[in-house]
Amino acid sequence: MRKSLATAAVATLIGAAGALAGAAPAQAAGPAVSVTFAGTVALDDCSGSVVRMPNSVSSDPALVLTNGHCLEFGMPDPGQVIVNKASSRSFTLLSASGGRLATLRASKVVYSTMTDTDVTLYQLNTTYASIQSRYGISPLTISPNHPTAGTAIKVVSGYWKTTYSCSVDAFVYQLHEGDWVWKDSMRYTPACQTIGGTSGSPVIDTGTGQLIAVNNTGNENGETCTVDSPCEVDQSGHVTVRQGINYAEETYLLTPCFAAGNKLDLTRAGCVLPRP
Repeated sequence: MRKSLATAAVATLIGAAGALAGAAPAQAAGPAVSVTFAGTVALDDCSGSVVRMPNSVSSDPALVLTNGHCLEFGMPDPGQVIVNKASSRSFTLLSASGGRLATLRASKVVYSTMTDTDVTLYQLNTTYASIQSRYGISPLTISPNHPTAGTAIKVVSGYWKTTYSCSVDAFVYQLHEGDWVWKDSMRYTPACQTIGGTSGSPVIDTGTGQLIAVNNTGNENGETCTVDSPCEVDQSGHVTVRQGINYAEETYLLTPCFAAGNKLDLTRAGCVLPRP
């Protein structure tokens, strides 16, 4: 998991020049869209982003997406699903260049789990329209489509104000880390060397500008299926360890589960998120 910051802090000091270079707004090549820090947020120990569903409207209460393991109440146990839990967590909203714009505050945890996926969605005490009017920031749109291998992506960390560029390498049948199992995880090509504190970063398709996954982990130590060293398990049960390779959890699964008004409804047609 990419929440631990001790190792990351050392890595950042050693590689300060690279980290500072990555802090500038990313400029996409060719027909790709420009990806900046606009819409991203920094948590106290993770990264995240202000997001909208494809059917969200400006008057809806805004949502913030991060990882399940970034939940302030502690990491959900395997099989645990948390819905509509009061929260007053704060988030630092960033400008396109990574500057601090404002502090946003949650009103509740809409959904959080580390079962099958690794996501937390917060509802804010303000609307998209208010954020746009006051700070000039629009939310990132979550794509309703399954991502594809070979897609050029950027992982944008609000915590570190750093952008990582690579491609979608492949999809993993199951990713095992400690007691948790995630399904159909996205594997990056080696260029995305994410570190602690990048947990919850939006993964952006540079061709569309849409959010297609949420960054969550990587194999740091070459161990097998342990915390911070997840392993891949295929359909036949074969285990593969890829030290230095990092992963994200797809987000298209969220979109069928939200009705008009950004209302969570786990019984909606097409919604396969785990239920409490």
